[in-house]
Order: sequence, then C-alpha cells, then structure tokens
Amino acid sequence: MSAIRRRKPINESDKTSEASDSKPHKEKEEEQHGDDDGSDKDKKKIPSKIKKKHEEKPPKWSCLDSCCWFIGCICVTWWLLLFLYNAMPASFPQYVTEAITGPLPDPPGVKLKKEGLKAKHPVVFVPGIVTGGLELWEGRKCAEGLFRKRFWGGTFGEVYKRPLCWVEHMSLDNETGLDPCGIRVRPVSGLVAADYFAPGYFVWAVLIANLARIGYEEKTMYMAAYDWRLSFQNTEARDQTLSRIKSNIELIVATNGGKKAVVIPHSMGVLYFLHFMKWVEAPAPMGGGGGPDWCSKHIKAVVNIGGPFLGVPKAIAGLFSAEAKDIAVVRAIAPGFLDNDIFQLQTLQHVMRMSRSWDSTMSMIPRGGDTIWGGLDWSPEEGYSCAKKRERKNDTQIAEEAGVESAVSQTRSAKYGRIISFGKDVAEAPSSDVERIDFRDAVKGHSAANTTCRDVWTEYHDIGFGGINAVAEYKTYTAESIVDLLHFVAPKMMARGTAHFSYGIADNLDDPKYKHYKYWSNPLETKLPNAPEMEIFSLYGVGLPTERAYIYKLSPAAECYIPFQIDTSADDEETCLKDGVYSVDGDETVPVLSAGFMCAKGWRGKTRFNPSGIRTYIREYSHSPPANLLEGRGTLSGAHVDIMGNFALIEDVIRVAAGASGEELGGDQVYSNIFNWSEKIDLQL
Repeated sequence: MSAIRRRKPINESDKTSEASDSKPHKEKEEEQHGDDDGSDKDKKKIPSKIKKKHEEKPPKWSCLDSCCWFIGCICVTWWLLLFLYNAMPASFPQYVTEAITGPLPDPPGVKLKKEGLKAKHPVVFVPGIVTGGLELWEGRKCAEGLFRKRFWGGTFGEVYKRPLCWVEHMSLDNETGLDPCGIRVRPVSGLVAADYFAPGYFVWAVLIANLARIGYEEKTMYMAAYDWRLSFQNTEARDQTLSRIKSNIELIVATNGGKKAVVIPHSMGVLYFLHFMKWVEAPAPMGGGGGPDWCSKHIKAVVNIGGPFLGVPKAIAGLFSAEAKDIAVVRAIAPGFLDNDIFQLQTLQHVMRMSRSWDSTMSMIPRGGDTIWGGLDWSPEEGYSCAKKRERKNDTQIAEEAGVESAVSQTRSAKYGRIISFGKDVAEAPSSDVERIDFRDAVKGHSAANTTCRDVWTEYHDIGFGGINAVAEYKTYTAESIVDLLHFVAPKMMARGTAHFSYGIADNLDDPKYKHYKYWSNPLETKLPNAPEMEIFSLYGVGLPTERAYIYKLSPAAECYIPFQIDTSADDEETCLKDGVYSVDGDETVPVLSAGFMCAKGWRGKTRFNPSGIRTYIREYSHSPPANLLEGRGTLSGAHVDIMGNFALIEDVIRVAAGASGEELGGDQVYSNIFNWSEKIDLQL
C-alpha cells in the first residue's frame, strides 16, 4: 500500500526504471480497488490522484438539455428536409409514387382534354362553413397592424400569438348576430377566398386547376364568397352578398354568350344557395326581385357536394357541449387535460362562446324532427352494419338488401333516433323502461360559476345547477326534443337562430307564412324554383363512420366548466358505438340520410317540394384511403373536404360544366342504402 501512496504522476518525464517495472503491479492494485466493495476503510486509503480521477464524472444531463437537443434535432431535420425538397426535381415525388404503386392516372382535366372537352358553361363555387377566408378591416387595439390580414384561414398565426384577441374578433354580437362595436371582419374575395384553407390544405384548388386544363379561367369562374358566420339573410343585410351573387351570375352568363351557369356549392354552401334560389325570385325588399323565372334563365345545374340538406347531428354536439368525436377522443387519450384546464385558458368555454355567436351553425341543426331522424324506438338506418363492404348497387340489389336489413333490425341494433342519451343503458333500454322527467318547466337554479371560476361566460351560467340536473333527468332526446333542449340551455342563441331558420316539415307550402326567409334554407318547408330544365345533383362520399348519436354524462366540474360531455368510456362494436359516439354511413361529417334523402325521394319526380319536376341525381363515391404518404390526401377519398380532390367526382363535375346531363353521366351511382332508408320515412309528397 505504501508503494501506491508514493506513486509518481504518470506523465512525469523523469520516471525511474523501478517505477516503470512496478507499473503493471500498480495497475492491478488499482483494478482491485475499483472492484472493492467500497468500504470506508478502503476509500480512505485511495491515493489522492486516483480519488480525483474517480471523482471526475461527466455532468448530469438536465431536462433543459434534453429539450434543447430535441428542438435542435427537429429544426435541423426540418431544414434538411426543406432543402432536399427544394433541391429535388418537381417530378421526383411522382416518380417515387409510381415506383411504389405503378403509373398514376392522368388528372381529370388532362384526361377530358384528350377527349376533346372544352369550357362551356360558366361555373360558380359556393364554399361551406369555415372553409372561406376572413380578413380584418377594423379591430381593437390588440389587433393593431393586422389590417386586411387573414383572421381565418391561411397560417392562423394570430391564434398562437394573441388567442384571446383572436377569439374576441372572430365572435359576433350575442344579441344581434352581427359585428360587435368597433370590429369589422369581412370575407376574402376572389378564387383565393377558398382555394386553400391553410398552406398545403386544398379545398377548391384541385377542382379549379382541373377546370383550367379544359379552358376555364377567372372570367368563366366565380367564387361566391360570404361571411359564413352570419345567418344567410344577414349576409345580405350587412354585406349585400346575395345581391352581389345575383349580379355576378347575371354578368358571367351574359359575357359567356348566354350560356347558363353551373353552380357548385359545398357543405353548408348547399343550404346557402338553396336560400339564395328563394331569395332571388322573391319580391323586394325581403327578396332580390328577380322574378319567378330567374333560376330557369340563369342556372343549368346545381351540383351539390357533401350537402347537409337535413342538418347534421354533429352540429348538436358542437352547440350543446362544444365538442364532437374529435374532442371526445382527445379526452380519452389525455384524461383531465381539457377538463382541468391547467393552462387557465378555458379553451372549450371560449370555443363555445365564440361558436354560439355564429348564427350559421344553427342552419345545420337536424331538420324534419322524428319523421326524418327517427324516434325512441326506430330510425331509418336501423339494422345498419359498420363492417359492410361497399359495392355499387343496381335496383335488384337494393330490393334484396331491404329484406336483409329488415332481418338484421330484428336483432340487437343501435337506436339512432335517440340523438342524445345520458348513459349507455338509457341509449339501449326499451322506451317503456326509460323514466323521464320533463325539463321544459324546470326551475333554473343558481350557478356559482362567475364567483368560483374564471369568468368566461356561457349561457350555462344562467341555467344553474337546477337546470343542469333537469336536462340530465330527461334521459334521452330525439330530433324534435333536441330543438327544445337548445332553447332551454341556450335561449339567447336560439332566439337569434329561430328568427332565421326553421326545422319542421310544412303541412301546406302555399301557406303565406312560408314566404318568410326563415324557411328558405329548409328543403322540407320550401319549393324548388319553377325550372323544369334545371338539374340538381347530390354528390357525396360514403364508407366512413359518421356521427349520428351520442352518449353523454355530467361533467365532474359542472359549476366551473361546460356541464355536459361525451362519455368516451362507452363502446360497443356490435352497435357501431365508439368513444361515446354512434356512427352510420357517410363522409365523416354528413350522414347519408341528410345528403341523399331529398334527391332520392323528397325531390324525386314531381312532388310538393319539387312542383316543376326538376330532375335529381345521386352520385356517391366510395371512400378509399391513399396508398402511401406521397399521395397526400388521396384521389379516391370520400371524406367531407378531401372529396374535393376525388378524381371521379372532379370528372363528373367537369363533364356537367362542359354540357353533359345527368343521364349522360350514367344517372344515379349508389353504394349506400339511401333508397331503402328513404322508403322507411313516411313523408307526404
């Protein structure tokens, strides 16, 4: 041991031969010390040099270091990928895709140009809810420097930079449904208003590009942009949008040799244009004064894409609890994150306050009541199977499947007519076993929300605990009682909504009351124009689970937050129930029943809703996901927005714009059970 204490430094230049000879022996002893059990006695005998060497450990890796390295790796990777993307030839992604999947088909515009198709009828695009850009024209102090900057659409940069300021400017006045004092947000104009929702996320861009390939340009295309937050009639009252659409259609028809326009609405734009067709022929001042033959003179066809003619259950979930399937899934993945509100942003409350100020959302509340959507013990989609394979059907197959579906409905199936149920057991129980206490006359109690929690006002603060409990005690709600429910929980919102929209079925369409604009966007309470040469198409996707009914529960923190939420623990594969949401066939947003019923039955032939016998066609597109990531959102998608890039749909639209009729397209193209479901609806025609 004494030799170890007298050990000279290893790098000493005047090493003696004795020290050199003893080096192996010293190294062995050092190894023995390294293998020792670490007793205090041995530690004291370790030489200072070795002790220092053993004490020189690398610094500990902190959480901050890990975060910095992680962010740095992401940035470097992103810059590298961006450099490679800009450096590679434009055809490289297509080359890789073709190497994996084989040669890609020609885009529809290229294909049809080879067939000799050319631009003929001018086209008018009518965007739907949220897909049109909005820009700031006047704002509060927090929005200085943002004049004519996009507040909706584009990069959404202001959402991250100043979220509360953004919410304030995107919200409308809760009393009038118009601009708050000192704020003006207006729709972007031109084709750029809705070609892309965000960078790289197309809406109309692919269709516009393919129309351009057969000769269309800006003078033969018009984007009927409007402020999608407003009620339809208020777009005219504030911005004169309906008058502008009328003038532009007249201009585009006149400058193209009198050729009638092909109008292409998408999503809520379908309801907006339905309202327009009644407005334009109605006498002033309520209407546009175009006369009873305006549509017949100016419109060749209306090609509706993903139209929620009869509303969507998804709108109910959004208005009732500011959520839908997507938010419910977030709750399932990260329990408590949205509910505990750890960042004190009260996100869902702000979303609810903002979206409830948008009157347009009430245009998509389900229409037709229990007659259309079903009651406690029946629904048109009863017997629907989630795992069914999609195949194009002819008349014989439709008749055969009616019998099969009837047999399936005798077994256990979802009760889709119960759009909201408090508890899975309530959703499945026979109606005779469900005891309900009527909520309509309930006394609304006191709420402590404004004193115990941060104040983000929603109308739930006004109904109190008594009202919240009354809603839950009613147990289950069908399409008819849903409207009463919304009147109970959001009276100010529904007071505005029912002044502009209606959700019933007309007994007598000749009743003078149906001349009021509140009925014009409801196809069950209005007549189509007197235009027998016009055609109406309903194009939509199928083969995707689409929200139809919900299982709800009371929120554990009802006094501070939104008191109701979807119960994500409710699952049942047999009845298409997942994460508290019952699904049916559709395009992920609009169920087949809403998109297809009017063209399948309500308007088919001469009916009281279609007195001039306008020809109607259904064209369904079975969803097929992209084969790989390089295909982006795919060319065979049936999803509500992605279908705008579906090659088959684009080809059909271009053929109609180039002069084809519905019969020349091949008539109806059906994969779903829309005709069977429509026959189950007992509606006087």
